[in-house]
Amino acid sequence: MVARSRRPPRKGPVRRAEPPAPSAPTPSERAAAIRESIRLGEVRDLGPLFVALSDPVPGIRETAAMALGILKDPRACTTLGTVLTDPDPAVRLATVEALGAIGRRESCGLVESALDDGEAAVRAKAALALAAIGHARSVPALDRRVNDPAPAVRQAVAFALGRLAPDAAFPSLERMLHDPVDRVRREAVLGIGRSSDPVHLALVRRSLQDPARRVRVAAAVVAGRRRDRESVPTLLHLLTTPETWEKPAVLVALGRIGDPVAAPALVSWAEHPAHWIRVCAVHALGEMGTSESREVALRHLRDPYWSVRGAAAVALGTVGTSADLAVLLECLRDEHPWARRGATYALGRLGLTEAAPRLREELHDPAAEVRLAAVWALGNLGDDGARDDLVRLLYQSRPTRAPRRTAPVDPDERLASDAESRLFDAVVQALGRLSHDLPDPLIQRSLVDAREGLGEEELDRLARLPLPEIRADHPTPTLRTLFEIALPSSGDDEDAG
Repeated sequence: MVARSRRPPRKGPVRRAEPPAPSAPTPSERAAAIRESIRLGEVRDLGPLFVALSDPVPGIRETAAMALGILKDPRACTTLGTVLTDPDPAVRLATVEALGAIGRRESCGLVESALDDGEAAVRAKAALALAAIGHARSVPALDRRVNDPAPAVRQAVAFALGRLAPDAAFPSLERMLHDPVDRVRREAVLGIGRSSDPVHLALVRRSLQDPARRVRVAAAVVAGRRRDRESVPTLLHLLTTPETWEKPAVLVALGRIGDPVAAPALVSWAEHPAHWIRVCAVHALGEMGTSESREVALRHLRDPYWSVRGAAAVALGTVGTSADLAVLLECLRDEHPWARRGATYALGRLGLTEAAPRLREELHDPAAEVRLAAVWALGNLGDDGARDDLVRLLYQSRPTRAPRRTAPVDPDERLASDAESRLFDAVVQALGRLSHDLPDPLIQRSLVDAREGLGEEELDRLARLPLPEIRADHPTPTLRTLFEIALPSSGDDEDAG
């Protein structure tokens, strides 16, 4: 038998494997995309964020609400209002916080409705949001929550009432002084301290004897802020009690009040073993400006702690004399920037023009706080020799947000602050002072260039100024005002060209 040959089986067409369908983004990836979309702080099309407010995942809705709050775009208010009934309390909380951050008075009614939310955290956040919006029309709504069962809500309500209308809300704040929770009483004291009626200070003095330390501290802060001399005997008594942690507030208050009766006690506390107590006592003596103040400040310029040396240098700027030039110049060689900063401010405050050449070197200090102090001091001294360096700084620096801390900072190694973001404003002010009497073409042109590079919103913000320019009795100028002072008229601009 002849064997039959087998034909190879027919092969069908080769099918290529289909690529796997792309998987849908996970909720964490969608949330990360939302955060990335607002990284630059501005979004033209809010549509995707509005859509995200209806996402089935509560975390996405919460992230979208938080993003809209960060953007502070008023276009979002109406849409955010519809999310106040979201079933998830975290979403409602983020929504209320966003409305407060945007700060539109038209949103007051929406935020006030959240004061009746079933979650205490949302009610507390609503009170804080109303304080941020800052409209006194919300006082009646806040008054209704004075007896809220949740202490956190009552604390937030006291905070809001004290900032919106302390005089109108005084009856409610007075009742809250008897609240069983000390945090609530603390906010009530601070709120009453903002009242314009001096009669209300009697309640603050009474709170200096409150059984809770944080309430006594708040009362001391108010007494110092209001320079209430009738509080001095009670404040001095508090210095004799065993409680240590309230002493800094008491010492600072006595310095602000400025009654010489307290000077011997402050001198004694300036020698306390705890360096943070010495800082407050030295600072208070500097504000008080008595005959003992200069001696104490000079002695503590050699304190082993940099914080005390810095406070002593700042104090010497108030109570020092021209005879202190050499010792302050020596402080500019201190290893810690806080002491160099204090000495720089002191030299500028005392008007020691002989120090100007040395202060110009501080414009190159590695610490931003020291450079900021040097800019102010040279402007205050009217040092023409600093003109070129200040113009260079003006072109190098631009208004920026405060830097974010990306890693823990060892306070003994460096000084972390927002001075870098305030440098531009200080340079504008300093250059304006240099050119005020006799306009300098270079200064005028540099200021014109700097102003033209800013938007209207940036010009209308409050100026970020150095320490000596921040005073409770003097309103903070806008950046626009600083430019107007430095460039009095458009005619000056044309001459500068």
